[in-house]
Amino acid sequence: MHEIIAIIFDFDDTLAPDSTSGYLGRCGIDVPHFWKEEVKALTETKTVAEEWDPVPAYLYKMVEKSAGGEIEPITRDSLSRWGRELPLYPDVETIFARLREVAAAVNPRVTLEFYVISSGIGEVLRNTSIAHEFREIWASDFAYDDEGRIKFPRKLISFTDKTRYIFHVQKGIFGPEYIGKPFEVNRKVDPAKVRVPLNRMIMVGDGFTDIPCFSLVRQGQGIAIGVYGDSEDREKRSKAWGFIEDGRVSNLVRADYSEKSALSDSLVMAVEHLAKRISLFDHTYQG
Repeated sequence: MHEIIAIIFDFDDTLAPDSTSGYLGRCGIDVPHFWKEEVKALTETKTVAEEWDPVPAYLYKMVEKSAGGEIEPITRDSLSRWGRELPLYPDVETIFARLREVAAAVNPRVTLEFYVISSGIGEVLRNTSIAHEFREIWASDFAYDDEGRIKFPRKLISFTDKTRYIFHVQKGIFGPEYIGKPFEVNRKVDPAKVRVPLNRMIMVGDGFTDIPCFSLVRQGQGIAIGVYGDSEDREKRSKAWGFIEDGRVSNLVRADYSEKSALSDSLVMAVEHLAKRISLFDHTYQG
């Protein structure tokens, strides 16, 4: 069995303020109205024939606005540029090296790997300053026309869709060799030969789209950490606290990655715990 600990992050409101809202604001869109009126009008319809899932609803509205002339067309280049400019939460850039040092100090044989599973826009996320830290980034994506303008959502990641990618991490199904092979994740793997067991995973997220992943990782005896941002309203924080009450997450902390912050301490302790567990397992197995 590989000696790997996987730390899996949501992105928006977990590693950075909502990247989609930030982009829409740059485009001159009334962001609160976009989410609370336009997208909400689709997702809260009272008829089955017109019911929308929240992720395709927001992507559809972006395509509609781009094509309708209400704003400058949304393009691959403008999304990529926003990714490069996107502000991150405090000291996010430093957390990866710090956690690798922690793992190496506890058990030099352990490899730490980082992943993103997000309902946000992949073109943005893959161009951030921290994109190189992740073994894989799974996110929602657009198809583009010949001039680079968004044309249609080609990939959606929402709610239980996110758990699919937990299994990609577990089975090691990622990288160029698996492009165009969406059903590989369903193949049966001997539990003794999985690349990263659930009990060697740490899931970090902020919202309701992360609940299925929180639950899956927790059920597999991994660690789930809930976060909240400074700008989030009281109602959203109250709902997030419900994750603790329901046993979805181990703890709930502010999205501040600076050294000695509650989140940094939680991640350090989680990595230390799993690295020690692996060391104990290796010692027991060897004799």
